[in-house]
Amino acid sequence: MKLIASALALAALPLASAPASAQVVPQMLPDGTILDVTATGQTTRVPDIATIRAGVVTQAATAGAALGDNAQAMARVLAALKRAGIEARDVNTANVGLSPQYRYAENQAPVITGYQATNTVSVRFRDIAKSGAILDALVKEGANQIDGPNLAIDKPDTALDEARTDAVKRARARAELYARAAGLTVSRIISITENGENAGGSPQPPMLYARAKEADASTQVAAGETNVTVAVNVRFLLK
Repeated sequence: MKLIASALALAALPLASAPASAQVVPQMLPDGTILDVTATGQTTRVPDIATIRAGVVTQAATAGAALGDNAQAMARVLAALKRAGIEARDVNTANVGLSPQYRYAENQAPVITGYQATNTVSVRFRDIAKSGAILDALVKEGANQIDGPNLAIDKPDTALDEARTDAVKRARARAELYARAAGLTVSRIISITENGENAGGSPQPPMLYARAKEADASTQVAAGETNVTVAVNVRFLLK
């Protein structure tokens, strides 16, 4: 009786105590030929925002003096940005640094001769046409390091959708070409996968230059045009 009871107890154990198992359900393949096509669609836009890094580099005999001089110059730069109408949300600190400067001589240990302090802010210009004049004002207030610009589109959603539509059209046209070459026809699209996008960032080298104007120079930023692209993989059924 004990043996029978033990067997019954084992049989009554919940199924969850059994080792986990996986069941593979075979997928039904479509009646036809599968064709995968990768295509990139694009549209063009004129960039409407520019991000430029403006900084102050100062040197002094002591670390405190280098930082102090740098802070004063950067305060003037930030005040100039505010006077120009640049909102606080469009200005953020990109880098702050302090490093010793050395003098090197043969067979001698390096000697610290002073310190260099750097402070760089990233500035987003929502009116690209005015950015050059603002940069000139920053230089007058002490900015001595400028990098950029990175041109972009502020709201790229509509442009990206246009590029997606173009990508699917290109994929369909290519599928039709392959189908004709193989003596088949495109029956339908099975799936669409988006592989990546470029929302209009600067793929080409930025254009920041100075143009002589009589006795002075005026910095110009040329927006040009940028490509907005989307890559897709489309799976077709051919019959």
